[in-house]
Amino acid sequence: MLTILGFAMIATFLVLIMMKKMSPIAALVLIPALFCVAVGQGGKLGDYVIDGVGNLAPTAAMLMFAIVYFGVMIDVGLFDPIVRGILRFCKADPMRIVVGTAALAAIVSLDGDGSTTFMITVSAMYPLYKRLKMSLVVMTGVAATANGVMNTLPWGGPTARAATALKLDAGDIFVPMIPALGVGLLAVILLAVVLGRRERKRLGFLTLDEAVVQEPETVLVGAGGGSDRTRKTSGGAGTGADAEPEAAAHRDADDDEGFKGLDPNRATLRPKLYWFNAGLTVALLTAMIMELMPIPVLFLLGAALALTVNFPHMPDQRARIAAHADNVLNVSGMVFAAAVFTGVLSGTGMVEHMADWLVGAIPDGMGPHMAIITGILSVPLTYFMSNDGFYFGVVPVLAEAGAAHGVSPLEIARASLVGQPLHMSSPLVPAVYVLVGMAKVEFGDHTRFTVKWAALTSLVVLCAGLLFGII
Repeated sequence: MLTILGFAMIATFLVLIMMKKMSPIAALVLIPALFCVAVGQGGKLGDYVIDGVGNLAPTAAMLMFAIVYFGVMIDVGLFDPIVRGILRFCKADPMRIVVGTAALAAIVSLDGDGSTTFMITVSAMYPLYKRLKMSLVVMTGVAATANGVMNTLPWGGPTARAATALKLDAGDIFVPMIPALGVGLLAVILLAVVLGRRERKRLGFLTLDEAVVQEPETVLVGAGGGSDRTRKTSGGAGTGADAEPEAAAHRDADDDEGFKGLDPNRATLRPKLYWFNAGLTVALLTAMIMELMPIPVLFLLGAALALTVNFPHMPDQRARIAAHADNVLNVSGMVFAAAVFTGVLSGTGMVEHMADWLVGAIPDGMGPHMAIITGILSVPLTYFMSNDGFYFGVVPVLAEAGAAHGVSPLEIARASLVGQPLHMSSPLVPAVYVLVGMAKVEFGDHTRFTVKWAALTSLVVLCAGLLFGII
């Protein structure tokens, strides 16, 4: 009976959130509470929730302060030179532009928020793609796949969810996965090179003139041999001069004003503190990788220090915290709501009964390979269901089944991250609508183009994990 009720609880949760009948937070709280009563253990609901909250508090703290920290770093301009440098690197070469898109999306993904990443990336790169008539689905596909790899950062969501669901430390899951994720990121860069070469072959080598930005009369016209040039027209007369390729490319590299992905005049910029912020970020990430302190403590200290130094006046600090409050509340609220779901699932014994059933359904020869099975399943499952549904509803069952065959929960948790490159193009991810909306791309076109490349990237991460002995 507990097996049936457990699967019924998960199915109800998935259906309601996928059909958008309930928010994830409401579903995580109300559905397990109802099923806890249904199994006759309603009186113990409070104990289950309190136990869950105690286990999840460090994860919630990490997410809260990591979002504040990287939000402040974006506000003060830490990433602005990186954006400008990438745009200078791109010039007017389609291959460089696609590679620059992947690099920019990966770097900005450090803030852990997909919507922010896509807003900055599209704002910076869209003018280049439009001006050179490049394929916009290439931009959206590469950006989404790069963000999917980086989405596995402990404060990005999936790692925190896996840690929450299996009661593990996020650092223990993430740090050993860094080599495999690095290979995944290299695969995205290689993909960008391949797609960029394809665009270069289609369009030829391009050159631009400053006047493209400044003068509406300027148009791009095709030239023989696959090369495009810029031609100026004046007052309807047919006179004009072709720009020299080297000079045009140089001017395009220096012309930042038309291509800045971030407002260069925003009041939150702190140029005099740039090296302090860069050093603080490097030190913070180094300490995280070396596990000098628990990740929640590191980000708590980092966020407090970043706010105090960059915004010494209290009204400014309150304004920065308020600016990022929506993200903080949504993510931390989800974690605490998950305490109800995971508490009921484990406290009532549902997860054990479900795992027993699943173990019985898996051939004995496959049991020791549950981590590989989890990695393969994560690719389609994280696409067709939300991260909440997968990590809180499916991963605990897979972990219990794996434990019966000697597979550690850490291996299951790491394998569960494999599907994230594809997940970021799922129709269940709100950020992807920000991406396609700003890029003016049809969601169906984005999906048809991206799915195969993102799935391939996921499999590369899985193979790298197996090669390095991480999974």
